Amino acid sequence: MNKVILMGRLTRDPEVRYTQTTNTLVASFSLAVNRRFVRQGEERQADFINIVAWNKTGEFVSKYFKKGQQVAVVGRLQTRTWDDDKGQKHYITEVIAEETYFADSKKDGNAPSGDFDSSFGTDSTMPTGNDSEFEVSSGDDLPF
Repeated sequence: MNKVILMGRLTRDPEVRYTQTTNTLVASFSLAVNRRFVRQGEERQADFINIVAWNKTGEFVSKYFKKGQQVAVVGRLQTRTWDDDKGQKHYITEVIAEETYFADSKKDGNAPSGDFDSSFGTDSTMPTGNDSEFEVSSGDDLPF
């Protein structure tokens, strides 16, 4: 199974291009993903992961993702090679995005502007969290 789940901040705005043969949209960006542990006395380290989003996912990314935003990406790892003009072989490993999500809270001020809400809106049939038939008080024992 080849599945990657990442959460990090965009290091730059997504770059959009189109394929030559089929004119398919491709959005590329990079995520700074913090490492889990910090060595004592050192700053937190981050890995910079290249992400590629195709078609509708790429369109969504190019329209709503901006530098500095925290996002989540679900996809697959892919490696590829190519030869440049000088005949030198290049290797790259990247994540092909299959799903993308906003990971900033709305309080952070990094949520998209009103046109996202008007375009995608909220489903009024979905419970908001308070409409659930189950209530959990702070005194309840939970099995987890």
